[in-house]
Amino acid sequence: MAAASAVKSAQGTTDAHDLELLDKLARARKELAVQISQRIVGQHEIVEGLVAAILAGGHVLLIGVPGLAKTLMIQTLSEALDLSYSRVQFTPDLMPSDITGTELLEDDGTGRKKFRFAKGPVFANIILADEINRAPPKTQAALLEAMQEHKVTTGGNTYVLPEPFFVLATQNPIEHEGTYHLPEAQLDRFMFELVVGYPNKQEEEQIVSQTTSAYQAVIKPVLNADEIIEMQQLVRRMPAPPSVVEYSVKIARSTRPHEPGASAEIRKYVSYGAGPRAGQNLVLGAKARAAMDGRSVPDLDDVKAIIPIVMKHRVVMNFQAEAEGVTVDKLIQL
Repeated sequence: MAAASAVKSAQGTTDAHDLELLDKLARARKELAVQISQRIVGQHEIVEGLVAAILAGGHVLLIGVPGLAKTLMIQTLSEALDLSYSRVQFTPDLMPSDITGTELLEDDGTGRKKFRFAKGPVFANIILADEINRAPPKTQAALLEAMQEHKVTTGGNTYVLPEPFFVLATQNPIEHEGTYHLPEAQLDRFMFELVVGYPNKQEEEQIVSQTTSAYQAVIKPVLNADEIIEMQQLVRRMPAPPSVVEYSVKIARSTRPHEPGASAEIRKYVSYGAGPRAGQNLVLGAKARAAMDGRSVPDLDDVKAIIPIVMKHRVVMNFQAEAEGVTVDKLIQL
């Protein structure tokens, strides 16, 4: 009843179907946690961030050292959502066509030759770009059109990617030899940057015990592609109160050193602040968080909860910040 009143006050109408979807999503969120926990111990905030990004139609950059089950987490999520999954291991010799696909010259059966497009691994619902910073910029750029436009253009033809479509990329923060810096334009296309940390002692003991036994988890699908698309549309339809929009824009603009309202710390330590996509993703992420809770309208707490993961990879720090050990995380907390 409260949810219905919220929708009515924000939109001037009550959509019973949307309210049913909100309830269904809230239940699905709990069941997703149950299914994923069969294989993944802990990492609840990371899983929540992944689900929120999927509902908002965004891509995610996962940062973490090897052995923290990033790949297994993404594969398990794809099974729980009944989505097609494709993994691309990025290496220095990886070519753009290894991702998007290539034109093959074949005999058409009549003695004539014709080109046939062989689709690459990007033609799946969930793409794991493993160690994305190990490939050169030319290959990284092959993902740009796919991430933004959900399509691939090659040989003068355009091919639409399956929906829903998500790129979940991993990056190793401790190995720099043989790696390439991700262009800012590509970083900006990731909705969230999620840092995967070490498990605590109890979780690590459970991981070791579980993975050295004969235990085999069976993951049951909770949602399917059509239901996810429907819920993505629901998130888009959800109203964003003016206060949420104003606050999100304020946060994005406050990171730009040349803005009149920028703080002394921003002016001192930041070279370039976040662009308009930051505000867009703050609002969309807040809507997704509210929907996951079964709430029809996001609030300022939803925005505040995702500020670090939205802003972390969008603010470019200067040399002075590096010299003094000032990170984006520290700057956000000031």
